[in-house]
Amino acid sequence: MAYENLKAQIAEYNKLCDEKCVKTPERQNLKYNRVYTPVDIEGFDYERDLGMPGEYPYTRGVQPTMYRGRFWTMRMYAGFATAEESNKRYRYLIESGATGLSCAFDLPTQIGYDSDDVMAEGEVGKVGVAIDSLADMEILFDGIDLGKVSTSMTINAPASVLLAMYIAVAEKQGVPSTELKGTIQNDILKEYAARGTYIFPPKPSMRLITNIFEYCSQYVPKWNTISISGYHIREAGSTAVQEIAFTIADGIAYVEAALKAGLDVDTFAGRLSFFWNAHNNVLEEVAKFRASRRLWATIMKERFGAKKPKSMMLRVHTQTAGSMLTAQQVDNNIVRVALQTAAAVMGGTQSLHTNSRDEALALPTEASVQVALRTQQIVAYESGLADVVDPLGGSYYVEAMTNAIYDEAMAYIKKIDE
Repeated sequence: MAYENLKAQIAEYNKLCDEKCVKTPERQNLKYNRVYTPVDIEGFDYERDLGMPGEYPYTRGVQPTMYRGRFWTMRMYAGFATAEESNKRYRYLIESGATGLSCAFDLPTQIGYDSDDVMAEGEVGKVGVAIDSLADMEILFDGIDLGKVSTSMTINAPASVLLAMYIAVAEKQGVPSTELKGTIQNDILKEYAARGTYIFPPKPSMRLITNIFEYCSQYVPKWNTISISGYHIREAGSTAVQEIAFTIADGIAYVEAALKAGLDVDTFAGRLSFFWNAHNNVLEEVAKFRASRRLWATIMKERFGAKKPKSMMLRVHTQTAGSMLTAQQVDNNIVRVALQTAAAVMGGTQSLHTNSRDEALALPTEASVQVALRTQQIVAYESGLADVVDPLGGSYYVEAMTNAIYDEAMAYIKKIDE
């Protein structure tokens, strides 16, 4: 059908919708078109904007086979009370089928205080596990083979200290640092913007981060040296566009700092990773994931001259949205998390944590954690969403939304540059 005829048909359709569509307060201000057609992706360039999975610009995914090759890492975030208590939860998760660990540390640990410090009073073991010494770290991973499991640690200001402890525990187990797999969050910029667990001013904090990049590139080569985090920015109230724009802008700052420290972009960029939030608007979230990969690939290639494909790949861990959970009718949160899981999977995440139904009330029970993990497993094995790479690629709506998010996020980045 000729575009002009199609445009006329759309105008007629929109007129009909204005007359017939339900006008409730919730749906009064939807920013989306009522229907999407080829008109909405006019000028779309397959090679420039889409390509094949595993190929630049990675819109469709960072691996050619994605989940046909292997599922995402089912990385459940946990940590509370003492190292002994958290160790029991980690072992339970592994026995239940989790394929990666994610460590939550309490606030005193996150800002460098021992548990017996007066400043730590009332916060020890809350929102995470208390780690004061190498002995605590040994207890935390007792009976867990660090050569087989990959571990993510949500730690920022004291990231170098916790990573050093982890390496020491592994070496005591007989696992060399060259074989360790995992991630330290190590993203201090979002702490100033959205979260608050910083210790030092920005300049020395950035130096610590680039020191870690340099050290790990030589001695812990399989380790992801930073997880550049949009999750907390979204939880603090940003939109989907702002989440990826501000986070990728942080990523640009880290790359620039590493280059200024004398590192070659292709020696460290392949170990940078990102951390996205998965909200309830399933298709917008899918488009966000796809746009973020294209955005990062374009920036790394055109702005920083990266040569290695891995340096241009935006690899992402995802967590379902804590801010979307309600304390009322908590069983409804299971449905929310299932939708958010579907969004992350269709968006092409590399690892995923699913929140538990009762987290708006307290630390989740073992039964709730099991349901959260089973949600991932049901999506993986029973839904068919993992059978096809980029299942929504080519959708007029998803491609139009991907382009729109890309353009809006790039506009924010240019504004930040200025």
